[in-house]
Amino acid sequence: MLVRCNVSTLESSIASHSVALVPRLEYSLTLLDEIVEILAKKRHDLRKSNKSLVIDFDETNDIHLKAIKLEQIMTFSLETLSQIKKRTGRISNVNSIPEVLPATIPMIRTISAQLFNIIPHCSQKLSELSVHLCSIVLDSATLTKARFDFSHSNEESSTLLNEVKLMVDSKISKQYPNLDFFKVCNT
Repeated sequence: MLVRCNVSTLESSIASHSVALVPRLEYSLTLLDEIVEILAKKRHDLRKSNKSLVIDFDETNDIHLKAIKLEQIMTFSLETLSQIKKRTGRISNVNSIPEVLPATIPMIRTISAQLFNIIPHCSQKLSELSVHLCSIVLDSATLTKARFDFSHSNEESSTLLNEVKLMVDSKISKQYPNLDFFKVCNT
């Protein structure tokens, strides 16, 4: 059976599908903002409660170690989500989505896993966000006939996460100069 396809119909179909991506992307960005707001408050509260540890840190005290580790996780999560927000700002049209978003999905899943036992509702929101972004990536790739390499996305994600970790480790070690930071990292 032959199917006749009108090119203008096909182009308008692609345009209407790409328009359908916009509300989903906007919802995802709103969800990302909500998560960042929750984590920023949590980090602020942690910094406040950890203020005394700047001077009075006891590396043999498990409570002190856990408090610093928790602040490190919050800071890492926020910095990673900040990088993701910057990447989403590079989306200019439907063609840029398969180039920009794939590496963000493993990053979001990493943060979600770290927060699972600490802030379960944030972890759940991050899981929801990764599902939304994944569907947006797949739909935009279908519309644009784009191809992407998952192994390349995973490598890019790993590199970005390593850069964020170095930056966060540096921030925490400057914030707590009396801290044997490698001991905290290995607990």
